[in-house]
Amino acid sequence: MTARDALSPLPNGASLARAEIPILPRERLAEAVVDASRSGARVASFFGSPHAEDGVLLTAVVADDGAGVLRLGSSVLSDRVWPALTPECPELHLFERELAEQLGVEVPGHPWLRPLRSGGAPAGESRVEGETAHEVAVGPVHAGVIEPGHFRFQCDGERVIHLEISLGYQHRGVERAFVAEPVKRRLHYAETLAGDTTIAHAAAYCRVVEGLGEIRVPPRALALRGVALELERLANHTGDLGALAGDVGYLPTAALCGRVRGDWLNLGAELCGNRFGRGLVRPGGVRFDLDAARAERMIERLDAALCDLGPAVDRLWEVPSVLSRFEAAGPIDAAAARALGVVGLTARACGLERDVRSSFPAGIYRFAHIPVSTWRSGDVFARAYVRWLEIQRSAAFVRTQLGALPEGAVRVAAGAALPSRIAVALEEGWRGEVCHTAWTDEAGRLAAYKVVDASFHNWSALAVAMRGQPISDFPLCNKSFNLSYCGFDL
Repeated sequence: MTARDALSPLPNGASLARAEIPILPRERLAEAVVDASRSGARVASFFGSPHAEDGVLLTAVVADDGAGVLRLGSSVLSDRVWPALTPECPELHLFERELAEQLGVEVPGHPWLRPLRSGGAPAGESRVEGETAHEVAVGPVHAGVIEPGHFRFQCDGERVIHLEISLGYQHRGVERAFVAEPVKRRLHYAETLAGDTTIAHAAAYCRVVEGLGEIRVPPRALALRGVALELERLANHTGDLGALAGDVGYLPTAALCGRVRGDWLNLGAELCGNRFGRGLVRPGGVRFDLDAARAERMIERLDAALCDLGPAVDRLWEVPSVLSRFEAAGPIDAAAARALGVVGLTARACGLERDVRSSFPAGIYRFAHIPVSTWRSGDVFARAYVRWLEIQRSAAFVRTQLGALPEGAVRVAAGAALPSRIAVALEEGWRGEVCHTAWTDEAGRLAAYKVVDASFHNWSALAVAMRGQPISDFPLCNKSFNLSYCGFDL
């Protein structure tokens, strides 16, 4: 029996009685998390909540991609002390900083325990010295309509030695609001967690609610949710390819992608009346149905958009001036991506097969498989090319689902949540995995809620990818990740 076997298994989207989650001594929980990480699993969520008088209940959610199962364990920190695992398990770096910041937990042994979102002085800043050494500060206010974030480059000449990323300029209190605000407002919070990831976060929230209430969603609703999620992926991937083309001055593809992104968004509006999918996903199913004529019209528009997009994107892989900027820019290798717990298209661009739709299939993805798209070079080219592979596969998926929607209802009544339960739901958003975790109390009321957006895992990867790169490549590299500020600043 291995250490990780001390954690309780849980299928994606299901719930367990809180009594079934083992309360382990902190050393045992630490051993289980490290063992799972070394065995190829990864930490999907790691958070604390107030417990008893002045203690903290620490909960770990480990995602085992190979087995397709989540593993959960907890520990009570009555003295609010958690010896850092970051030196052994770097993917816990931000989680442990968050634990210290939000709940005042002491994390001895952490290599860089500066505040995660509230600013303040770093606990041991790094310095680059030498005649050509200098620092460049960018943000938090940027020259454009963009969210706030501060980037401090430590450079030797034009080469970046270290990039420090400071976020937390937006304090929305979303996780607290899930618990404190009326139930009817929670869907609004889920849909606006990260505005370009409306469907993924709304679906994760609804699946948590459905898991807590043991609600079975009709097959037709599952198919429509899948269509909406892939349309969201199509719009954002296409927009990113256009932005990458624009960053290197290749305007034909930039212009065409901008137009086709609008086509994908308009298909979302055809589905539910909102271009970003707001108002569609609801506990128990979806709010709107789709008649056969409208489904056929959507297929025709889908095919036309993809036909227009293909030649424009293909040019990116043929133009030497584009490839010279894309290739070998901002690379991150598979070992670093694995150590940092990177998810989504960024992980797949490094050759890691991390895709919730395949590893933890739920909803329509249990019946309709989408092949995992990967590349190996881990650079800007790889992140761009994986987007193009996923565009083609997502379009094929949408076409298939619209052409053969299951019969039946699109929504069932969502009953009350069961008392003293915990549920975890993973969704593969267009950036990568989003994870929602919820507890209920003895009366069935929501007692705690935790959200982890893909950007939380991947911002550290951007810093690593810039090491040794010319500082002038930062806009291009940053766009190739296209991480969310608001998805981080919850």
